[in-house]
Amino acid sequence: MMKALITAAVSFALLAGAVVAANQTLAEDNNVTQKTTPAAMQLPVEGEFPSLSGATEWLNSKPLTAAELRGKVVLVEFWTYSCVNWRRTLPYVRAWAQKYKDRGLVVIGVHSPEFSFEKNVDYVRSEAGKMGVSYPIAIDNDFAVWSAFGNEYWPALYFVDARGRIRHHKFGEGEYDLSESVIQQLLTEAGVKGVAHEVSSVDPNGFEVAADWNDLKSPETYIGYARTENFASPGGLGSDDRREYAIPPLGLNRWALSGDWTAEREFVALGKAGGRIAYRFHARDLNLILGPGAGGSVRFRVFLDGRPPGPAAGVDVNAAGYGTVTEPRMYQLIRQPKPIVDREFEIEFLDPGVAAYDFTFG
Repeated sequence: MMKALITAAVSFALLAGAVVAANQTLAEDNNVTQKTTPAAMQLPVEGEFPSLSGATEWLNSKPLTAAELRGKVVLVEFWTYSCVNWRRTLPYVRAWAQKYKDRGLVVIGVHSPEFSFEKNVDYVRSEAGKMGVSYPIAIDNDFAVWSAFGNEYWPALYFVDARGRIRHHKFGEGEYDLSESVIQQLLTEAGVKGVAHEVSSVDPNGFEVAADWNDLKSPETYIGYARTENFASPGGLGSDDRREYAIPPLGLNRWALSGDWTAEREFVALGKAGGRIAYRFHARDLNLILGPGAGGSVRFRVFLDGRPPGPAAGVDVNAAGYGTVTEPRMYQLIRQPKPIVDREFEIEFLDPGVAAYDFTFG
């Protein structure tokens, strides 16, 4: 699974997969020091700032180079706009970009698309505007910048000092106070005077609210045949063929289709109105990445244990469960109040043409 749904407790177990030439034992020792005495952090040199020349386009900025950024502290953030894990880090990155932009920090969002529709720069521009991403965006449709960093995760943060050296990195969500302390440390090292040690306070809402990790027992589930798991409809999931499906009784974290669907590598596409997708899950939030197909929009209705969601409705549906797919993106369909228990989700599409890509939870 490339999209890193990982907690702070396990994120450092992934350091061995990074390209940066950090000494892992030293990094772990430094992490302990950072948490206990942040003013005395010892940040190792993990590598040089790789080239950004592989970006195919830039938004919110002219093209930037590692050489011209020398003298600035740079935070490089790898993201893809449909990723819920990245969305939950965004309020912190936005806050840092605003707070330190006049103190010498440059935040660069490298958009490396997970799904084909995310290669459309117009979609990226539109979604970035809605999310308040005003800092420079490098469009990395060919994954050239991703490869230059040796990156493997969304989200990923790389912290570059004023001398053009990577000094820290963070994969996945969490540890926001530590990340901001690293920014403060690097600014101070660059000679910026009076850098305060207070950390930013954010008030996330919607998709940006942190996951309820204690009640999160359902994994991200891709729907296209290339990466899907736990599909329960009789006969299994097809590949590039159109067929009728039915929904059987579902166990936890099993999903199924009913109606006329064509399974493709990244998604399943609905041929006739009335098709459904069901998933038995255990989480506060249920999100589904959807696209409207060629029709422009697709109406749907959501059910929770066979009933309208009511107070468990997500931001993209009303209490009766109705909503509309108007653009390819992540839709929050369920945000349920406690107690969190096993629930059966079902979505019925009232128009044909929808493409369904990926379930995520929070």
